[in-house]
Amino acid sequence: MEKIEGSVQTIIFASSDGNFSVFRLKPEQQNTPVTVTANLAAPLIGQNVYVEGMWVKHPRFGQQFKAEKMHVSAPDSAAGIENFLASGALDGIGSATAKRIVNKFGKDTLKIIETEHNRLCEIPGIGKKTAEKIFSSYNEQGELRDIMVWLETHGVSGTYAGRIFEEYGSFAMDVIANDPYRLASDIDGIGFLTADQIAEKIGIEKNSSSRISAGIDFTLQKIASNGHCCVPEEFVINKTAKLLNIDRESVRINVKAELQADRLYTEYVGGSQLLYPPYLYFAEKQVAQRLLKLKGSVDQLIQADGYKIIAQWEASKKMRLAEKQKEAVRAVLEHGVLVLTGGPGTGKTTVVQAIIALLENLNLKILLGAPTGRAAKRLAEATERKAATIHRLLEATGIRKANDESVFGKDSDEPLDADVIIIDEVSMVDIVLMQHFLNAIPDGCRVVLVGDMDQLPAVGPGAVLKDILRSKTIYSIKLDEIFRQAQESMIVYNAHAINAGRMPDCTSSNDFVFYEIDNDEETAAKIVKLCKEKLPAEGFNPLLDVQVLSPMHRLPCGVSNLNRLLQKSLNPPAPYKKEYKTAAQLFRVGDKVMQIRNNYEKNVFNGDIGFIKNIFPEKIVVRFNEENIDYQAAEINQLILAYAMSVHKSQGSEYKIVILPLTQGHFIMLQRNLLYTAVTRAKERVIMLGSKKAVFTAVQNNKMQKRYTLLAERLAYQVN
Repeated sequence: MEKIEGSVQTIIFASSDGNFSVFRLKPEQQNTPVTVTANLAAPLIGQNVYVEGMWVKHPRFGQQFKAEKMHVSAPDSAAGIENFLASGALDGIGSATAKRIVNKFGKDTLKIIETEHNRLCEIPGIGKKTAEKIFSSYNEQGELRDIMVWLETHGVSGTYAGRIFEEYGSFAMDVIANDPYRLASDIDGIGFLTADQIAEKIGIEKNSSSRISAGIDFTLQKIASNGHCCVPEEFVINKTAKLLNIDRESVRINVKAELQADRLYTEYVGGSQLLYPPYLYFAEKQVAQRLLKLKGSVDQLIQADGYKIIAQWEASKKMRLAEKQKEAVRAVLEHGVLVLTGGPGTGKTTVVQAIIALLENLNLKILLGAPTGRAAKRLAEATERKAATIHRLLEATGIRKANDESVFGKDSDEPLDADVIIIDEVSMVDIVLMQHFLNAIPDGCRVVLVGDMDQLPAVGPGAVLKDILRSKTIYSIKLDEIFRQAQESMIVYNAHAINAGRMPDCTSSNDFVFYEIDNDEETAAKIVKLCKEKLPAEGFNPLLDVQVLSPMHRLPCGVSNLNRLLQKSLNPPAPYKKEYKTAAQLFRVGDKVMQIRNNYEKNVFNGDIGFIKNIFPEKIVVRFNEENIDYQAAEINQLILAYAMSVHKSQGSEYKIVILPLTQGHFIMLQRNLLYTAVTRAKERVIMLGSKKAVFTAVQNNKMQKRYTLLAERLAYQVN
């Protein structure tokens, strides 16, 4: 890391969201300016800036300094002040006027503008109106400058200033001074620890109620990120006390006050008090209420027609449904909510196809959805009907609330227009998304929820599918017969073996193999060799047909290292290949990448896979589904390399070949549902590598992390 200090001469580019800037910096004792790029808000012209980073050579623009850190302060030299005034930052001042003002007032210029702006009339060519205009413009710039300088003097990067000013405007300093913890929930990039650092600098006491309340909120956020909707009170108290380094009794008093003020909610279960953040409390309650209402709000359709239509559909498809499949199809006529579950090869897709044929014959309007874009695409291909993500069905606006909830166009006031809605891959749906989905369903509409309860649970809070099944309140059918065609697949056979706690058969077929390698680095090298040499020699495209999955992000066989190795091997650097380097990763034309958050403006969604087609200084062009999408510099953090991905990220997808390393280093993540989920992503072949002991550990470990939820109890006992 090198360091440069100097004054800002010009701003070449500044993104509107404050996440990227390019500017010219004139270092001290140096005549030649330096071009600086930063994934940070632009400083003000004339400001003194101290940057840390490294020199990079851009293929088009030559040598640049890529700043990883930046500290700013107000211009304090006459030359810096003149540069600031001449930049056009203030209305009414050009370069000639700037020179005359600084010649007159020198280093006191900014103080004169701020406190004695009438003295500007002493400068030839500046009248009273122009002086007022300069003063007013300086005040506007001054607020942003004051935020920058204030943050820097309190040990916090001034690069957050642009985002803070955009959020709060002229109230920014009041918010920082009076309620710094708001920054953690309102400003992207500022977390609790940064807000707590600011609070300490401005003198907020360690045991202040505002600090403890913010600590409780942060603890509950972390708990929700681990899948819980609620958690025992003592757990919250202990975690918060440790986070804040204060006594538990102070936290306990604050928890009681939060409950009384309805900023926390609680349920008593088995003598233990479970605490909820408000949004999860109401999400869980509303999901239970809507499911109970929807299950009984439909009229039974004429069953005689159903038998006839099913028989006609079987004849047209030249197939016979098994009795349990027929039962599932008929159940949609009788129940407002139907849950259909089953493992691979049990015919869930066939039942969905039959349900659609039956309901379309009755002239009912059907909507199809899934949690991710890839799962929706699979559903559309299987049913030959249009399918969308749940977010798209609900017309998500892209706007997010403070607790990271999306804002939707469809809700109880503007419900979905449908008679039946079928949602696939429900195991991936968390409690908040299910709340919004059910709230947007009109009374009398049928709901079919399809999923595999043995897969990994949703990344977000809740265990919706398992809780619905556990409640035994909503009508459900589990398909458990493996059909003849599926029985011939070693992938299906081994998936069910793993789910039953048996070791997979890795010797009977080339469709399911295991390379025993005890060394992690050798395992990673073998994966690269498979993708570079063996599989292409068999006619497979390693970028389109093969997906490497890993239980973890770290270690030699983790997602991060495997992506680096595979990128180097499958898409090596070359003089003609343009590159784009961020603080976290290097992108190259031709790279396989994944979108990691929903972007409704671009029509690209979390989990979508694309390929980089071109790279420019200010943007990357990615090809998704035959369409080129531009990513401006500030949006590039929505992309990650996707030669390898986590098993969690693969949910809802299918690939011809899955390569899965399992090593002892992955021990903390080795569990049965993870292995089962990874194996069931493959259509033609599974290649596992690593330690046989690791495979055995994964198969035997059926102790899934307990998630604190009460949805099942609310459904079973109809608790409101």
